[in-house]
Amino acid sequence: MDGSGFGATLVSDTVSVTRHGWVQRAAKRSLDVCAALGGLIFLSPVMLAISLAIRLHDGGPAVFAHTRIGKGGRWFKCLKFRTMVVDAEQRLSDLLNTDPEAAAEWAKDQKLSRDPRITALGRFLRKSSLDELPQLINILKGEMSVVGPRPIVAEEVVRYADLFEAYTSVKPGVTGLWQVSGRNDVPYEARVRLDAHYAAHWTVLGDIWIILKTVPAVVLSRGAS
Repeated sequence: MDGSGFGATLVSDTVSVTRHGWVQRAAKRSLDVCAALGGLIFLSPVMLAISLAIRLHDGGPAVFAHTRIGKGGRWFKCLKFRTMVVDAEQRLSDLLNTDPEAAAEWAKDQKLSRDPRITALGRFLRKSSLDELPQLINILKGEMSVVGPRPIVAEEVVRYADLFEAYTSVKPGVTGLWQVSGRNDVPYEARVRLDAHYAAHWTVLGDIWIILKTVPAVVLSRGAS
């Protein structure tokens, strides 16, 4: 067990969710608001430059809002800088209908190692995690937290099975245990367990530890694609 309070081995398929008191919840919210406000203030020039670059690249919208599942099972619009072509959904459908290998890969992890939808600029934004900066707005709105489970879509609920209740007990995060454990290199089943483990055992000190671990993970682009 390290200083974060999280174990390295996660083997349980069920978890008992800890009921955190109002002091812990208030401290976590305070950390979220301070981090989001500070990020928006200091990174606003970067965010403006990225927005302009995306608009100039293909004329499409700079920000993409995708429906995700949040705390309590409520839907919310998760914001990201757009990293895909404008007709991404149609391209994905066409690919999965014509390429059995791609369809199998998508069914396994909901990801593609060679995703034809991602633009050249989008690959850079994803590798550097700059595409997630608009989620600072989600944090201020109370829809997300700095640290939490990876925000999931409706199609993923069945894969969480008995762990879905743990997932919905907290807000999704911009970063989390999955981020500091290898990001896209982590198998899907392990990501699910990491999400549930965090939801059951989070602490404010643990959040700070994860935030500090996220910085070198992003800078080194560990597990990014």
